[in-house]
Amino acid sequence: MTVLVVGSGGREHALALAISKDPAVGSVHVAPGNPGTARIAANHPLDIMDGDAVAALAIALHADLVVIGPEAPLVAGIADSVRAAGIACFGPSQAAAQLEGSKAFAKSVMADAGVPTARARVCTDAAAASAALDEFGAPYVVKADGLAAGKGVVVTANREAALDHARECEQVVIEEYLDGPELSLFVITDGESAVPLPAAQDFKRVGENDEGPNTGGMGSYAPLPWLPAGTVETVMAQVVRPTLARMRELGTPFAGLLYVGLSLTGVGPRVVEFNARFGDPETEVVLPLLDGPFAQVLLAAAIGQLAQAPRLALRPGACVGVVLASQGYPAAPHPGGTIMLAPEPAQVHVVHAGTALDAHGQLVSAGGRVLCVVAHGDDLEQARERAYAHIDEIDFATGFCRRDIAAPARLAAIAARLG
Repeated sequence: MTVLVVGSGGREHALALAISKDPAVGSVHVAPGNPGTARIAANHPLDIMDGDAVAALAIALHADLVVIGPEAPLVAGIADSVRAAGIACFGPSQAAAQLEGSKAFAKSVMADAGVPTARARVCTDAAAASAALDEFGAPYVVKADGLAAGKGVVVTANREAALDHARECEQVVIEEYLDGPELSLFVITDGESAVPLPAAQDFKRVGENDEGPNTGGMGSYAPLPWLPAGTVETVMAQVVRPTLARMRELGTPFAGLLYVGLSLTGVGPRVVEFNARFGDPETEVVLPLLDGPFAQVLLAAAIGQLAQAPRLALRPGACVGVVLASQGYPAAPHPGGTIMLAPEPAQVHVVHAGTALDAHGQLVSAGGRVLCVVAHGDDLEQARERAYAHIDEIDFATGFCRRDIAAPARLAAIAARLG
């Protein structure tokens, strides 16, 4: 197989790495890629929002499969362009990608399918937003309706701050606060069959102890030792299958990666959000736990044959990923900081999320989230120790990270809360 991965971030580096390990894969290409993907694949300059250009590159490469990583090209319909060129594509259609592209649409689908989620109101003016805030009370949850790179959600006890965020958006979804630990569940689907991957948890706030503004994610870990038995099966029965059925009824079957963001409340799992692609940075810790022909499974989902695909087994142990970000992130990251990587020991690898090479060939930061150090261990404690030990070996003076990713005290607190 020849596989083309579309995107340039950490998710795409992680995908390319997992795909490259499938024995059925002969070559991996990434467009546009980054210095990290260049170590394991061929990079190609490309405007990923140009469907004709993506399809043309896939044709030129004789690609058997195209995997679209980011949400923006999916919502723009790039997967449709690739399939129109006769090439298998892992990623939902433009119509189906509205599950992520519009939170109002996602809420409508969930309501019709009977999916457990937070009560919500869709608001298009300040008066409606004000009424919704009063209806649900604090903490206030205000979500921009469209794509916002993981930073369109405000959760605050400050009513004025919540209302200000609503005023900044043309349309928002205001909903009741879901009180419970959050987790991410990835589900590979061809629209009918569905295969869940190990659940993960990410750390959205920029600061330790979950302080500061939301980010795209400062780290993650998997599996979740505190996850109650049967949770994944419950989510598949109450959330995933009804959602897929409703999407088929609407004439917009969802095939690709359904990301289910969940809160484990006192009355059971509730959906926080849907995404239409692999999450970042959870992808970095979930994929190394898979053992099996990953690319072949993605291809089977892309062509509607997931039920006949080889099975993905799970490796023993756990993974922890810690993000190194540029100073100033998420508000105003400072790019251009030089980076000196260290040799990677066994069970540790570095995923490039926002890097570039300067005119002298030196690795530099080129974004907010720059690197993700991923470590595997017999358990989370060992994986965590390995990740932070390697971070301390990287010379990145203008970078920073959270030091509490998968901290034992945090895991113990969640377990105690769940009883």
